[in-house]
Amino acid sequence: MTEADSPAVAASRRALEAMYACLEVGQSFRLEAGAGAGKTYSLIKALQFLIERNHQSLPKRSQQIACITFTNVARNEIAARTDRSPLIYCETNHAFCWALISGFQKPLRALVEALPAWKDRIEEAGGSLGKRAIEYSLGHRSIRDDRVSLHHDDVLPLTISLMEHAKFRRMIADRFPIILVDEYQDTDNDWIEAIKTHFLGQPGSPLFGFFGDHWQKIYGAGCGKLEHAAVTEIGKEANFRSIKTVVDCLNRMRPALRQFVEDPEAVGQVHVFHTNDWPGQRQKGAHWAGDLPSDVGHATLGRVKTLLEQDGWDLSPDHTKILMLTHRLLASEQGYSSLPATFRYNEAFTKKEHPHIAFFVDELEPACDAFAARKFGAMFEALGGSPPSLRSHADKASWNGAMTQLMALRETGTVGQIIDHLHAQRRPRLPEAVEKRERELRVFDKTAGEEMPPALEELEKLREVSYAEIKALRKYLDGHSPFETKHGVKGAEFENVLVVIGRGWNQYNFGEMLELASVQAVPAGKAAMYERNRNLFYVACSRPKRRLALLFTQQLSLEALATLGRWFGADTIRTVPTM
Repeated sequence: MTEADSPAVAASRRALEAMYACLEVGQSFRLEAGAGAGKTYSLIKALQFLIERNHQSLPKRSQQIACITFTNVARNEIAARTDRSPLIYCETNHAFCWALISGFQKPLRALVEALPAWKDRIEEAGGSLGKRAIEYSLGHRSIRDDRVSLHHDDVLPLTISLMEHAKFRRMIADRFPIILVDEYQDTDNDWIEAIKTHFLGQPGSPLFGFFGDHWQKIYGAGCGKLEHAAVTEIGKEANFRSIKTVVDCLNRMRPALRQFVEDPEAVGQVHVFHTNDWPGQRQKGAHWAGDLPSDVGHATLGRVKTLLEQDGWDLSPDHTKILMLTHRLLASEQGYSSLPATFRYNEAFTKKEHPHIAFFVDELEPACDAFAARKFGAMFEALGGSPPSLRSHADKASWNGAMTQLMALRETGTVGQIIDHLHAQRRPRLPEAVEKRERELRVFDKTAGEEMPPALEELEKLREVSYAEIKALRKYLDGHSPFETKHGVKGAEFENVLVVIGRGWNQYNFGEMLELASVQAVPAGKAAMYERNRNLFYVACSRPKRRLALLFTQQLSLEALATLGRWFGADTIRTVPTM
């Protein structure tokens, strides 16, 4: 089959032609590109089209085409693929918004003073910011004698507030007559709502192009599906990633955006394994109910791997990715099995919402890596600031000694021992949020008869955990693992994918999602949960190029099994022996 005959290429061409038509007439649009459709390719084609058409007119007006990305990686890729054209201003959303607002210093000071998160700091600084310069660099809140440093979370609300003013909106339109938004579905909901309110359909506004897929929205603050009367929807009905066997399942799962493949004759594999026949006692509890015990789940995963190898799978990391949508089993496989039992909510460690975890993973461990490599500038940078004043050899020796002790303690010590070492040495210093929680635990009197707050109970348990588990967690979160889940695989693709699905995420119950997929209308109270579960399930199932296998360690109802039969075919479903 030639490329010209490819159904995927024909579908892609139709979407590009519709996009070019919108760009020609100045019509805002949303290009909905399902998994494997080539969203980034379409975005690049749009930018190349605009560069060719506007290479003379935009410079004369000192204008650029804005391209807003969700990550720095995406920004760098887009810049490289457009030859770093000066006509393109490509930045992440926060950097783009800061470029818009940084010149409005006087109104910014008033807006910052009105933000609740700044109240205590401003009172300590005398009750006013005065004429201090507002800056945004490291992403930490601070007030110095001559400047104020914004937090990441401040930038978008400040931009949204300034968008209330017509002068600010005119400045945006004059500077950026065309604004393209990558991964629109994950873009901050309040920011998108402000664009809809103040720009879309309004005379003199920029042309907006939104690229993404609302079925791949897996970040909590994202806007999801964007709908507006002034925005034309373009569906890109192509899949350049997966074999027809897999795409047929995706099309049954999502009939509203049917995808066409490159080679309709190519053959792949789909397997669905469930564990309903296991006779033992399953886990209990709100987030764990119905799942296999961790040791049984581990053994079951091993049996499924054997079955797949017998079916011709190459399970080496170069060929197969295992995606874990069950956190206790994932934690067990990865070497941080104590953490799910330590915290009430997995997000405390999976999203680094606990201050200790955030400090260890984002600052201390990178700093230790830099120290081991003798890159001392990078070490201090990892710790969040400029190098301290090292006035003498004794200062340097003191730092070297403290870090050398820390490196050894990381191998054998507990989290509590690491914290106590840092508290005593103050090289590096503990963040205030960590210090505060540690002080609260130290002064809590267990003999007073008061019930210990849950946050302190968690901290007490965390201090007993081996620090080696923190290192294992960091390795997993950084993606250096044969097991991945959730955000780490969004946009990625692999030859073969084995998805292990169970309980343990407080926001996810895939069995219930499959049941709801069988009803005519999802109840309003369940809609957000259903979409969250469906989207993550779709993202996981759409990663493989050739072979897909699903293993459900949680018990499934007859309704859930019926949904799996409709989506994947009844002949793909079988029980896996668990004894």
